[in-house]
Amino acid sequence: MAKKPNRIALYAGSFDPVTNGHLDVVRRACRLADTLVLAVGVHPGKTPVFTPEERLAMLEQVCAPVARKAGTRLVCTTFAGLVVDAARKARATLLIRGLRDATDFDYEMQMAGMNEAMAPGIQTVFLPAGAEVRPITATLVRQIARMGGDVSGFVPAPVATRLRKAFAR
Repeated sequence: MAKKPNRIALYAGSFDPVTNGHLDVVRRACRLADTLVLAVGVHPGKTPVFTPEERLAMLEQVCAPVARKAGTRLVCTTFAGLVVDAARKARATLLIRGLRDATDFDYEMQMAGMNEAMAPGIQTVFLPAGAEVRPITATLVRQIARMGGDVSGFVPAPVATRLRKAFAR
């Protein structure tokens, strides 16, 4: 019997912090791929709340159980260049992008077109966010946490704990 090919998908983001919206996309992406690569973008011009190592640790902690339950292999890594280059390095043929609204769609369509021009063998797949996580953005979560607000409804519990510690400094 022929061995089933390993379908590799890459889901890239800053994941600063990992939100319930990210987790929703991961859950959906696990249905499409045998291996899901979560790629943390590291850009020198940005000043994230969490280091790349902390973001990788959070991704592993909250996403590994979801991937295991789905029977999907999970790989967490960082990248500093183009997403298509990270996808090539991971041997991914799918780029996963989450969509919350029409604004996301317009931007992501442009990105998908550019990525396809640079890497025709890599297909972008849009996954719509579930209604309960649609309004969540990492930017809003950071703002709420920075101002002492309760983010427990927007991020997994371990991430909420890390955010409280980060902004208690």
